[in-house]
Amino acid sequence: MIYNRNGRRVIVAGWAAREMFATVTAERDWLKQELAEVRHDRDELRARLVELLDAIRNRREAQAELASLYREREFERAQQAERDPAAALN
Repeated sequence: MIYNRNGRRVIVAGWAAREMFATVTAERDWLKQELAEVRHDRDELRARLVELLDAIRNRREAQAELASLYREREFERAQQAERDPAAALN
């Protein structure tokens, strides 16, 4: 075994170790790139989901407003259709 000045063991790397290190480094770099792409896709999908949820909420609000307008219209029609008590039934 070889030790440095601090008393730590030094591993003398051969050609195979350097090749393995290069392979692991290349794989790490590839995985970092893939992770960045996946994160980008995730962020894009989250943005689309927010847009979809907003559209759903807006549609529900519009449907509720429409139902309210229909009720109001029916109420107005009912008031207009009330019989005049002085008018004859036939």
